[in-house]
Amino acid sequence: MLQGPRSPHTGLPVIAAAALDPYRRNVLVLATAQALFFVANTTMISTSALVGLHLAPASWLATVPLGLQFLGTMASTVPASFLMQRIGRRAGLRLGAAVGTAAGLLLAFALREQSFALFAAASFLYGIFAAFSQYYRFAAADAADVVEPERRQAARARAISLVMAGGLVAGAVGPQIARLTSELFPPYLFLGSYLAVAAVGALSFMVLGLLDMPPPPAALRRGDGRPLFEIARSPGFATAVLAAVVGYVTMNLLMSATPLAMMACGHAFSATAVVIQGHVVGMFLPSFVTGSLVARIGAPRVMLAGVLLNLGTVAIDLAGVDVEHFFAALFVLGVGWNFMFIGGTTLLTQCHTPEEKAKVQGFNDFLLFSAVTLSATTSGMLHDLLGWQAMNLLTLPGLLLVGALCVGMLRRGTAESLSA
Repeated sequence: MLQGPRSPHTGLPVIAAAALDPYRRNVLVLATAQALFFVANTTMISTSALVGLHLAPASWLATVPLGLQFLGTMASTVPASFLMQRIGRRAGLRLGAAVGTAAGLLLAFALREQSFALFAAASFLYGIFAAFSQYYRFAAADAADVVEPERRQAARARAISLVMAGGLVAGAVGPQIARLTSELFPPYLFLGSYLAVAAVGALSFMVLGLLDMPPPPAALRRGDGRPLFEIARSPGFATAVLAAVVGYVTMNLLMSATPLAMMACGHAFSATAVVIQGHVVGMFLPSFVTGSLVARIGAPRVMLAGVLLNLGTVAIDLAGVDVEHFFAALFVLGVGWNFMFIGGTTLLTQCHTPEEKAKVQGFNDFLLFSAVTLSATTSGMLHDLLGWQAMNLLTLPGLLLVGALCVGMLRRGTAESLSA
């Protein structure tokens, strides 16, 4: 029988955690959960439209389930944030994982029953799981609360960055899981893939049980603090939010339209797949060092570097349409997104008190995924209406605005140092 001390929050023996302090252990748990979520998300994105086309009564309805998935995420970001303020990160994130398990089972059942309406409803339910999963990065910032005050901001930056690195694992594993499970239950193509989504949710539920984060005290559950309007006027808030939103929208617009542009240029799908894989590497590989960069030079400088990289993406796209141009542009785009998103997330954690984090983080993610949903649903239309080069130029105003805000912060000296 296992003896020894147990965590007061999980009730589990701390034997396995003996080699890791609470900060590192929680970051490792959250990074694992993030990787599992990205595996499920890769499966959903790669199969949803295909299954929708098969089940829908009309072809133009094929992407409705994917749209409802995004809508579920949009609708749940704020409620998820306030719920976790009341019941804590561990309970809230495990609830989200349980919803993911239910969504995967319902998706499989809908496919078995050949029900488009049920498949659409299950996709919305999956979107709720996705909304909870977006808070892994903020939970990682909370994990740094146990670190000494003088090192806490640097620890937050590193924690957020390392949790986002989980996407690199998913980029390699996710497509393979979707491929290997797609034909497990003939004649129902992808039924096995959705059972895999359910299994990922269940595994996430178990992994998140290892989180050692205390429930929030009464003062935090009440959610006292400044009104959101007042918080939004604080130095850095607009820069943090806009950096994440503009970085994500720029990435989503150009990434989503790249397969269309490459097809229009006569490139084979095999080349497109390599380009997308390079993009995924660019998105997540820098996460192993982005947090250290933020800690060393500050979030505004990292975000500014992300802006410059995305401007470089536009320059590469305008320079030519060979496969090499697409590959280089999307790799640089991924790195630029990483710097803007992680830098913006880290800066946002400096703009609120613990009592205010639910409203601030919920508002941030609602804006973020509203914009992501809009960009995802309009990228194909914009490519058809404007063309590839004009789409690239369309990203410039937002990038230049964020760049100007970062420069303004640096000149005013309002950027808080994140030195280790």
